[in-house]
Amino acid sequence: VQLVESGGDLVQAGGSLRLSCAASGINFSGHVMSWYRQAPGKQRELVASIGTGGATNYADSVKGRFTISRDNVKNTVYLQMNSLKPEDTAVYYCKALRGETLAYYWGQGTQVTVSS
Repeated sequence: VQLVESGGDLVQAGGSLRLSCAASGINFSGHVMSWYRQAPGKQRELVASIGTGGATNYADSVKGRFTISRDNVKNTVYLQMNSLKPEDTAVYYCKALRGETLAYYWGQGTQVTVSS
């Protein structure tokens, strides 16, 4: 199983980034896909998730600014991040969760840095 994130970068406040997470070795369409982030000295937190049927869920701090989506043909989940703020600076991780078994997998993370 591999989850490979990409798209992290250094961006100015107010800018946008799109993160991608390409999955292999799993039945992608059968997994809930999520983005988490971890800032220095803080716990990892859920940013957004998308269910197997496309239902989405967002942390209050990113509602209206971030959009999660998935492409079950490309086995990829995306996180479109707009109106970025310095407090969005973190390592962003992709997670795949199989609901029936609760088996889950993490990617290696991608760094997002937002300068003020």
